[in-house]
Amino acid sequence: MKIPALRLAFALLAAAALPFAAAQDTYPNKPVRFVNNFPAGGPSDLLARSVAAVLQETLKQPFVVENKAGVAGNIGAAEVARAPADGYTVLFGIDTTFTVNPHLYSNMPFRRADLKPLVVMASSGLLVGVNPSTGFKTLADMIEGGKTRGVNFSSAGSGSPGHLAVEVIKESTHARITHIPYRGNTPAVTAVLSGEVDGGVLATPGMLPHVQTGKITALAVTSRQRSRLAPELPTVAEAGLKSLEQEVLYIVMVPAATPEPIAQSLQRGIIDALKRPDVQARMANLDLFFEGLTGAQASQRIDALYNRYGPIVKATGMKVE
Repeated sequence: MKIPALRLAFALLAAAALPFAAAQDTYPNKPVRFVNNFPAGGPSDLLARSVAAVLQETLKQPFVVENKAGVAGNIGAAEVARAPADGYTVLFGIDTTFTVNPHLYSNMPFRRADLKPLVVMASSGLLVGVNPSTGFKTLADMIEGGKTRGVNFSSAGSGSPGHLAVEVIKESTHARITHIPYRGNTPAVTAVLSGEVDGGVLATPGMLPHVQTGKITALAVTSRQRSRLAPELPTVAEAGLKSLEQEVLYIVMVPAATPEPIAQSLQRGIIDALKRPDVQARMANLDLFFEGLTGAQASQRIDALYNRYGPIVKATGMKVE
């Protein structure tokens, strides 16, 4: 190739790269979609909306939360996995879509490698709660009731943290617990309230207001430490069922090919938002513990749960309902 032609080729390549580079430098320059893969009103949805409100204020672009629920988070996650890797479609959800579902569903609509973690925002335990009509006052009471007469427990759906918890209790104690999946944490809590089910192992924020009014009896929390909002409740380890110890991770994911400068810009914005006093206060009210993990640390935390839950799904015979 002659020198003038070579120079022309380099010039054309540089010109082609300019719009892409400019797009990264000015990110965001149009509305950003936060896809929450569970129904509105749950902790991951509330956290997404809190972060979106801050980023809209600081980055001067609309950040819109859309709920794309279904199939234990698979529908919303698949939509983000198929989206352009440009930082304008972002997944806000929980770890089980990536740590439980791949072991549970034979035909996943996306690969784990299609998405990469931006931030592990927070973690929380679950709350073991029952309708007062059951008469159960402790976790031991509930287990005994399951053995003698059987109980039914709601969850936010097949593959959800509550479903996993039910299977762990059954495997560990041989109690007879019928799992009844609902479309999200809010309707699962409503089922406990109404007496449609005996109880559930569900996200603490959705249960606690009803515990405080006496409409749900709380038995224990599944986190390693006691709840900040209900410190009188024992952990499952303290109540004699350490195998039920379980925490939910609230995570942000983007398509794997998202350019690193855009990914880092989003990471910084999200972590800065989570550190704001008003957002910290909201997290505390939801009983969420700030994590703020990115990069390799975020991947390792999610991978550790994936490796832990695989044997549990297999051992319990956990099935999609």
